[in-house]
Amino acid sequence: MEQVSSAPSAGVAKRVPSHPLSPLTSSEIIHVAQLVQALYPASTSLQYKAITLSEPPKAQLVSYLEAEHNGGRTRHVERTAFVCYYIRNTDKLHEAIVSLSQQKVTSNVRLGPNIHGPGDAQEILLIEKIALEDEAVKAEIAKLQLPKGTAVISDPWIYGSDGINDEKRMYQCFLYMRDPHNPSNTNSNYYAFPLTISPVVDAVNLQVIRIDLLPAGADQTVKEPQPFEIPPPNEYDPEHQQLRTDLKPLNVVQPEGASFKVTQVGETGRVLEWQKWFFRIGFNQREGMVLHDVRYEGRSVFYRMSLSDLVIPYADPRHPFHKKAAFDLGDAGAGVMANNLKLGCDCLGSIHYLDAVLNTDKGEPWHLENVVCIHEQDAGIGWKHTNYRSGKAALVRNRELVVQSIITVANYEYVMAFIFNQAGEVKYEVRATGVVSTQPVDDGVEVPWGTTVHPGVLAAHHQHIFSLRVDPAIDGHNNRLIYEEAHSMPRSDFNPHGVGYTVDQTLVEKSGGLDLDIEHNRTFKIQNTAVLNPVNGKPVSYKIHAPPFQKMLADPDSFHFKRAEFADHNIYVTKYHDGELYAGGKYTNQSRGGDGVRSWANRNEDVKDTDLVLFIQFGLQHVTRVEDFPVMPCEIIHVAFKPANFFDKNPALDVPPPKQEVNRSTLLSEPEQHHQPSVEAKVAGKGEVSCSSKL
Repeated sequence: MEQVSSAPSAGVAKRVPSHPLSPLTSSEIIHVAQLVQALYPASTSLQYKAITLSEPPKAQLVSYLEAEHNGGRTRHVERTAFVCYYIRNTDKLHEAIVSLSQQKVTSNVRLGPNIHGPGDAQEILLIEKIALEDEAVKAEIAKLQLPKGTAVISDPWIYGSDGINDEKRMYQCFLYMRDPHNPSNTNSNYYAFPLTISPVVDAVNLQVIRIDLLPAGADQTVKEPQPFEIPPPNEYDPEHQQLRTDLKPLNVVQPEGASFKVTQVGETGRVLEWQKWFFRIGFNQREGMVLHDVRYEGRSVFYRMSLSDLVIPYADPRHPFHKKAAFDLGDAGAGVMANNLKLGCDCLGSIHYLDAVLNTDKGEPWHLENVVCIHEQDAGIGWKHTNYRSGKAALVRNRELVVQSIITVANYEYVMAFIFNQAGEVKYEVRATGVVSTQPVDDGVEVPWGTTVHPGVLAAHHQHIFSLRVDPAIDGHNNRLIYEEAHSMPRSDFNPHGVGYTVDQTLVEKSGGLDLDIEHNRTFKIQNTAVLNPVNGKPVSYKIHAPPFQKMLADPDSFHFKRAEFADHNIYVTKYHDGELYAGGKYTNQSRGGDGVRSWANRNEDVKDTDLVLFIQFGLQHVTRVEDFPVMPCEIIHVAFKPANFFDKNPALDVPPPKQEVNRSTLLSEPEQHHQPSVEAKVAGKGEVSCSSKL
């Protein structure tokens, strides 16, 4: 396995001045925090949840980008920052807009009740400490009579919502322990040792306000903690495994480096160019990776793409598990939870890494290294045809560009990637892995909402529902959404054998939620009717390949359903409005719903041939199994965008065919040469046709 941090081989160009879409720099973060702090006495401590770029209004930015691409003069675009902060140790949550161009705070608003900011890294560590140092919690742990030296671990979860005394901002902590027989192993899989003690911590007063005892039977019954019967460990770390010895090396080597070029734009902006693709890469606290201005051979395809939201509702109906519905992006943030990808073999080949700058809770710059890796991969055959008459095969390999980030959300990992290929296609792929969330279960107990994966360990069933926000610009910004369906033709004189079928098209004229129809192969397309394909005269378009998934199972009157406004339809289409980025609403922590994509779609606005936005949902129904423990093999899902009448032919025709002297493939056995028999007809000089057999 070769892993190279290869700035030169990735074709990194010289740095160019900053751009309106470049993330905030370290100095800008410091300056923004100073301007906000200046609104208060110096003794007032502020807790910053986010200091991030406030993207310019789209109307301004579109003209800026077009001028930029056409070599014209670009007009000044005001640079502003969005700030979310608390007055520390209070419930006073504020939003501020800071103009870096004007060097002043232009807006500062205190938000109302039932609106809570996300967790942050420093706060979560503090909550862990508070839970474990509380005397009442220690007393409950003592009842377990754990071996001396046992290390107890606290996993703070966002409290969730059920409408019962949940107005305060709180954390529900679930306790585990490391293997008591090996307490010095800091990498121990403590999820194999769940405890029945669950402290609730007030995030404002920073104290334990309640200790819940967890049900471990088949009903709501809870029991006082009793001496703990220690099960065997169940470790995932390779050092605890008897590793296979028959696996030969498979090296990814690019002796001439990678085929992409990364241009640094100011301190934090990047432009990536690869195989006719062009786009800008941003990174922020909530969404993590954000792509802007995605173009193919100079033609606009997408204005903005990002993962907008994610919810994981759990199946256990008992208190306090009934509140488990993690909104990982809104409750914490994909940027905050991003891994340093240089630590392992997350990417292979010639790799280019991107760093990011976020903020700490004190408003200081927080430098995150290697949060995005960019690399190429071979994805098998791109296209092939063998002329069976001559025996000649023409084929190309499918080279892909992968822009990848990985987040760890306590127990879970998500490997998230934008993947581009040479045929004008884009995929957004998620690989779900990590450790399932566990809870205690008594011996011999079986429940229909989970699976026992280890002695005393229950993994509750749950859903993963993602929402991908796509702001299309198919050869321009006035687009429409249509869907096509395949229907059988009725028997008639024209269709006497009953084999015919047609593909019909339906225009979506108003904002709303829409669903797949597998029975009729319903396929959604984004079209621009102002630009027609030169071959067939049809509007240029991109079609959406979204996998079917089971929508949220929680009752429509439940808080889970009300909060996850995106989880009830495969696709939502809305008219574009600045600031409408997050499908579940701006603030998901203990939220109530009512300010996400379902609410926006209910405006019933015209979305025909205008600036529209799509929220595309996809997901997993995770019915847990023993094989998911102690660590889960990757579950892979993706959404694909494929050109449909956008080009005048297969755009990958000009990809060079593979060469054996480069690939250096070797034969393990000598196969027989395949050559099908055929018959061909030749026209002679006088017009006669003669047939001959070729073997």
